[in-house]
Amino acid sequence: MTQARPGQRVVVLGAGMVGIACALSLRQRGLAVTVLDPLGPGAATSHGNAGVLARSSLMPFNHPGLWAQLPALLRGKNPGFRYHLPWLLGQWRWGLSFLSHARASAFHETTTALDALIRCSGEVHRRWMAGAGIAHRRQDDGWLFLYRSEAGFEGGAFGRETLARFGVATRALDATELHDLEPHLKPVFRRALWVQDASSVDSPGEVVRGYAAWLQALGGTLVMARATGLSRHSSGWSVHTGSGIPHEADHVVLALGPWSRDFLHEHFGLRLPMCFERGQHRHFQPAQGTTLNRPVYDTTGGYVLAPMAQGLRLTTGVELNAQHAPAHQGQMEAAERAAREAMPLGDRTADPDWLGSRPTLPDCRPMIGECPAQKALWLALGHQHIGFSTGPGTGELLAQQMLGEPHAIDPHPFRPQRFLRA
Repeated sequence: MTQARPGQRVVVLGAGMVGIACALSLRQRGLAVTVLDPLGPGAATSHGNAGVLARSSLMPFNHPGLWAQLPALLRGKNPGFRYHLPWLLGQWRWGLSFLSHARASAFHETTTALDALIRCSGEVHRRWMAGAGIAHRRQDDGWLFLYRSEAGFEGGAFGRETLARFGVATRALDATELHDLEPHLKPVFRRALWVQDASSVDSPGEVVRGYAAWLQALGGTLVMARATGLSRHSSGWSVHTGSGIPHEADHVVLALGPWSRDFLHEHFGLRLPMCFERGQHRHFQPAQGTTLNRPVYDTTGGYVLAPMAQGLRLTTGVELNAQHAPAHQGQMEAAERAAREAMPLGDRTADPDWLGSRPTLPDCRPMIGECPAQKALWLALGHQHIGFSTGPGTGELLAQQMLGEPHAIDPHPFRPQRFLRA
């Protein structure tokens, strides 16, 4: 593993939560950091999530119970899951590998690894928000899983048992207790699970931009440019952009989220087994006289509704499809109908609907470490739909590996070599 030293130059490709977190962790250790992104910080995938920082996110989608759920999922019976069959058939290698990880041993390894990464990230988020002067954007009231029937609540028993095994603080609620917490939810929910080990923010994009501003105050550099290529030379890397003037670096960090797959294939011939969990969001004004105190996940409707600075943000579940495929409105329209059954919503805001792609590797763990056979090229990618909850921990772990520091968490489950070969 190639080690970095304070004072060396690092170029980070990508200014989402993960890229900015890597840049902050490295800058705080004395490296000269430049971040390249054509859209600027927090403008792509990191802009569109539900803003939840939750230890409950340790549950991967490919858990052992997936096999029993698979027939209904493939028949389109779950509003939180859709797929484009022709595209998905072309990703059959990814699909088979994804399903192969829906077994007990892989599930245990993934949940253990993600729990450590999320706990580390939560601690770093709290420290960084204070340092960046944006602690006011965070609240620590947890979030709610909502169930419209007793059968639905009982169907979530495996998840509750898993959270209990990892010591995640939760509390089961009946309809009366739920009403006490969220009095403006309509009485369509019989049960709820209050995940108390969770925080939320009122604008994920603004949190990333707050971190980016702090990075610049610490001496880091942000450049609005797309990396068009990398070339190696005796002392490191030249990172090429459309300006024609390369950025020289001793180390490069690739944190391009869903764009990482094509970048690695185009420039290094590497085939990254990555699929895309596409999702959308839409904003609404709260109905007059109503409030929502924390994010809620309607397990039947398959959406999350979260209070944001922009209003109430309605986020859809997962659509497996090509990264740049046109948006399909069916899932969003179904989510809005279900949300209006659950909460009085006002008019839509002037903000346009948003669509983004969450990059997912077959084991639902990110890739954090040095790229095989590419000296001083570091990977921080594949964070699926929980990059906001795992970004700061990723930055810390990557910086610790680069500088040869003791690791706060075990890097082995996140090693690039599990899917990339030299």
